Amino acid sequence: MKQTFSMLAKTFKGLESVLADELIELGANDVQIQRRAVSFTGDLSTLYRANFCLRTASRVLVPIAEFRAKTPDDVYEAAKQIDWSKFMDVTSTFTIDSTVYSEEFRHSQYITYRVKDAIADWWTAREGKRPSVKLMDADLYINVHIAANKVTISLDSSGESLHKRGYRVTTTEAPINEALAAGMLLMAEWNGQSDFYDPMCGSGTLLIEAALIAQNIAPGVFRKSFAFYKWKDFDAELMEEIYNDDSRERAFAHTIYGSDASYYAVQAALKNVQSAGQQRFIQVRQIRLQEIKRTSEAMNQPAFVVMNPPYGERLAQNKDVMRLYADIGTTLKHQFTGSTAWIISSNEDALKCIGLKPSKKIHLLNGELDCLFNQYDLFAGKRNERFDKDPVKKH
Repeated sequence: MKQTFSMLAKTFKGLESVLADELIELGANDVQIQRRAVSFTGDLSTLYRANFCLRTASRVLVPIAEFRAKTPDDVYEAAKQIDWSKFMDVTSTFTIDSTVYSEEFRHSQYITYRVKDAIADWWTAREGKRPSVKLMDADLYINVHIAANKVTISLDSSGESLHKRGYRVTTTEAPINEALAAGMLLMAEWNGQSDFYDPMCGSGTLLIEAALIAQNIAPGVFRKSFAFYKWKDFDAELMEEIYNDDSRERAFAHTIYGSDASYYAVQAALKNVQSAGQQRFIQVRQIRLQEIKRTSEAMNQPAFVVMNPPYGERLAQNKDVMRLYADIGTTLKHQFTGSTAWIISSNEDALKCIGLKPSKKIHLLNGELDCLFNQYDLFAGKRNERFDKDPVKKH
């Protein structure tokens, strides 16, 4: 019988429910939504698949100790009680990341030092020597989380954040996080059902994530390694089986179109698309939003539009940004009738300039910015006329 254990997948604010759905689809058990995280249980295969397949997770943790503490010395003593030989050798390198939400513990860096001391002293007492700390590419990644006086020490199975897929070879200013891009697309229920458009594509993250979702290609396929590769119980054969399993992938019969006014953004997008091996499905060209003209044949088919326009955080940009959002509304109304559009922005005043009433608003965090992710149904004529013709739409 396979051994099951508890795990925690970390994510970004607003993506918790999407991540929970992903984990259920993956076959995880006891899935519970938490603050910027989802807990679950499973076996070694579940752990490997979570790292390899999850689109909206940032890392997957495996708790090895939970306890209450009032002082950093309490944390030190409890960490010293852990049998570290289960997870590492004295020759292993390790690194520690601490997160603290507590009145009792003010300095996460000091907690990191105390846990480091506990591990070093445990090995010194046992072997007469101590393992080394290595900040990058360590053999063991350790996570310490403190909420009030509850302390959880976990092994980080991911290492580098899972949002760093590995396909991005170049970038533009303020690129959207890959996990957020995937989460937006999953929230919007994109699954490859039509042509896809991003008229302000930047370095192409939304385009590539849309292509991966459309074909159900696991985002981990681009990663060279995960932290669990260096674990003592790493099952290379099991991981190879997961890596080579393409049974859930599917055909994609449509096209993904990206465009941007910036030559440099288009060049960056083309390089990233090529790096991801998605040039067969993604077309990118340099054109201003206002110049987009879809063929009459294309306009007869509903499309899926998702974009992340500039937010205009600087006051000097205000007029230009308002004009840009008005142009977005004009382009959507005239070129994408019958389609669905989703737009993310932190600028609520600019979103009003689009001149369309959103049918759905979702609150998300893009970096440090509180954003709205709005859905727009681009039907012809007025909204009430649409409902009169199709009474089912009222329900």
